[in-house]
Amino acid sequence: MTDVIVIGGGAAGWSAALSAAEAGASVVLLEKLAESGGSSALSGGCLAFAGTDLQAAAGVEDSPELLYRDLVEVGQGINDSQLVRTYCDAQLATCDWLRGAGVRFSPVIETASGQSVPRVHTVDPADMVRTLKAAAERTGRVEYRANAAAAALECDAGGRVCGVKLADGTLLAANKGVVLASGGFAKNHDLLMHYAPHYAEAVFVAGAGSQGDGLRMGLELGADVRDMDYVKGTFGKHPTDETNDHSLQAVYKGAIAVNQDGQRFVNESISYKLLGDAVMAQPWHTGYQIMDQGIFDTGDDRVRILDFGRRLEEGLFYVADSLEELAAQIEIEPEVLVATVERYNGYVDAGHDPEFGRSHLVHKHGELRRIEIAPFYAYPSTAVVFGTYCGLRIDSAARVLRTDGSAIPGLYAAGEVTGGFHGAAYMTGSALGKAVVFGRIAGSEAGRA
Repeated sequence: MTDVIVIGGGAAGWSAALSAAEAGASVVLLEKLAESGGSSALSGGCLAFAGTDLQAAAGVEDSPELLYRDLVEVGQGINDSQLVRTYCDAQLATCDWLRGAGVRFSPVIETASGQSVPRVHTVDPADMVRTLKAAAERTGRVEYRANAAAAALECDAGGRVCGVKLADGTLLAANKGVVLASGGFAKNHDLLMHYAPHYAEAVFVAGAGSQGDGLRMGLELGADVRDMDYVKGTFGKHPTDETNDHSLQAVYKGAIAVNQDGQRFVNESISYKLLGDAVMAQPWHTGYQIMDQGIFDTGDDRVRILDFGRRLEEGLFYVADSLEELAAQIEIEPEVLVATVERYNGYVDAGHDPEFGRSHLVHKHGELRRIEIAPFYAYPSTAVVFGTYCGLRIDSAARVLRTDGSAIPGLYAAGEVTGGFHGAAYMTGSALGKAVVFGRIAGSEAGRA
């Protein structure tokens, strides 16, 4: 028998295991696959932290309060304000805690979805998970079991979660509680078609274990769910390339998005989840990110979503010396694309975009750029579903809640299996940030129960 069982070996799971061990608990972490990492290891490695020394070194003024306002605004006020507040209150300490575990951050990147100021702190995501795993195992209190799929939660006579039944029939008991950190359901076709049929034609990239196991186990005990109507894809995935799992966000450097008719169809500065909705409504569920050399030169090879040079080397961009030539390559009427770009440049000069209301590069940050310096570039873009960003309802202590608002005794959850934090859209870095912040909280709460 152990004190705490953690289900899932991504960033949330290993954060929970480490935190529970630091609280003095013995821990068993169950990973259904041969190796841990999950969708966390496949992510862009971005974490949204506010008020850090890395921001100060870059001359960026930020605060937990501004982070809170941005998260609520991006989530369109649908997110659980208490979860958002908990995140904002805990994120600086969590950043320091990650460093203490050995995680190293790269400099803050300039532009990202949903942020009024630069606050994306980047890591190598797979390395971060490995680092958390190593730190957890160094405590001597954590047992790791790979190829151990959880099938059901066990409860005692009083309804308290007291263990886990594995797929092979093995029963594991937990003295203090169970933490669900099993990820989302982006690899479960039936669940996706139930909750997000409008994304049937999108590209799906997620950890192989993202089958909705934790969601199912929680629902079996009467758990409530949040944000199930807001499954969304990320704009910017090349529709035919299979070698690059990540999207490209040239729009946040000044590019515009046009459809196959050569027309803009969205305010390009909004959350790339909302951009994903917009592109899925276009002909062939595809658009093009159009930019010039000046915008191309602002790419950042340290960040996957801004690494324009790599995508150019891989032959994924269309490039031409004139907009007319570029239009011919992507089979858009040349005069239409030219008119669209000229109209947009006029909006940049006037400081007002009457068509879609774009006023910044991204959210409330960055001045718009004209598209005028040859050569010109087009990047084909559709939506990719990396995660489901919805799920079990939790409170600020990461306890799983029933529909009546009461907590299911002994059951905690963190990471992508949970809902309520993001709301209607998404800020860059908030998913991986949520995983480590609430993973740490869940482990600590369970370990001290």
